[in-house]
Amino acid sequence: MDYATLLKESGLKATFQRMNILDSIDKQGHMCVDDIYEEVTKVHPSLSLATIYKNIILMQENGILVEVPIAGKKSKYELAKTDHMHLICTECGDVEDMSCLETTDKIFHDLTQKEHFKLNKRQVNLYGVCEACQTQAAS
Repeated sequence: MDYATLLKESGLKATFQRMNILDSIDKQGHMCVDDIYEEVTKVHPSLSLATIYKNIILMQENGILVEVPIAGKKSKYELAKTDHMHLICTECGDVEDMSCLETTDKIFHDLTQKEHFKLNKRQVNLYGVCEACQTQAAS
């Protein structure tokens, strides 16, 4: 992915901090701020946690990153992409992307149309327990 172009198209300078943050998140899929900080400081040890936060907020405000709230844990961040759902494990905090199906699209359309609400974007988070945690709990 061309992070420099992505940043410039969103009106932001392509700084090494932002490029590294995006690269780290892109490789992992979903990351909390602490994990992003840990990953980015391997390359740039002088970066502060405040700088990471500031850049994440700025990239979120400019539509490059999306916050994924995790119940009872720190939010994770992902690169903005086409609308999809998240399956979020309440035990381990793992986040899995799941494409929206025709049936879910129809449900969202019908609900919003009934309320005369113009839907621009959606974020659906489903909370439960992942297969790995279920298996671990059963043993």
